[in-house]
Amino acid sequence: MEFALSDEQSELAATVRSLLEKRADSAAVRAASTSPSGHDEALWATLCEQIGVAALAVPEEHDGVGATFFETAVVLEELGRSLAPSPLLATTVATQALLAGGTEDAKQRLLPRIAAGEVATLALGAAPVLDGDRADIVLAVFGDELVEVEGATATWTETMDQSLRLARLDMTAASTQPLGDGTSAARRAELVGAASVAALAVGLTDRALRMTVDYSKERVQFGRPIGSFQALKHRMADVFARTELARSASWAASYALADEAVDADEAAFQVHAAASYAIETARLAASECVQLHGGIAITWEHDAHLVFKRAHALGHLFGSPERHRAAVTL
Repeated sequence: MEFALSDEQSELAATVRSLLEKRADSAAVRAASTSPSGHDEALWATLCEQIGVAALAVPEEHDGVGATFFETAVVLEELGRSLAPSPLLATTVATQALLAGGTEDAKQRLLPRIAAGEVATLALGAAPVLDGDRADIVLAVFGDELVEVEGATATWTETMDQSLRLARLDMTAASTQPLGDGTSAARRAELVGAASVAALAVGLTDRALRMTVDYSKERVQFGRPIGSFQALKHRMADVFARTELARSASWAASYALADEAVDADEAAFQVHAAASYAIETARLAASECVQLHGGIAITWEHDAHLVFKRAHALGHLFGSPERHRAAVTL
């Protein structure tokens, strides 16, 4: 099956990209990553209020846009390209968990808040929680129950990629309120998380490739731009081909999760395949970006190290490529 963005989806991607180009350049990304909140709160407000990124997959009856997860994935790809730290990944996973397992009362109470831009997150097990120390709404899966957590103590956890914020939650003094089916919520969250990471990885790969190609046209060795050397052309062409394949796989996975008519096993296969391929492609693109930039790439001032860190961090969020391949039945 071939996939292409509709006119509306292309417009959504272009609008988000234009905003991020203006508000999330290198200096802004670095400043936001090390700020107390871990992201640019004004940018997040603009994304939510003017574009409605948090409301995309929220049904209209809960004050949302009534689109699908696919539209959210389109936005995530643009965020991956920009490297802008954002609560959208955590909020998306929590939203989809609530949609899959929450009772109608829980959805009615929480989804309008999420659609309005409140940051949400989901705790699965004892692992560090995305945006756990800045979330307005904290959900968790305990056994077979989805619950809302209030009063947990969050401790920021240092990460290699400062643009991805993690925290450990101490539930000792916390209270919980049942929200629904934890099994369905966790299953959906794992798949949506992996598909979201794939979308972020595709955007990042495209960013790394563009940086490398542009530099190869400017850097001169032996009297010629290094991009004119056949060996380097082949390396960049390989990354380009893999980027296009990763994007196709990512779109297929996101579409499978967005279409209720797609069989659950088929959707899981698409997600695991896309996550595995996209994460590995991002790592390749980041490695080539560093190598072909030469010595300047290992300096703090250059953005190549930000690309490299993000590429390797993505595989630690919702499964490594090896874990996703192991989940695929051939």
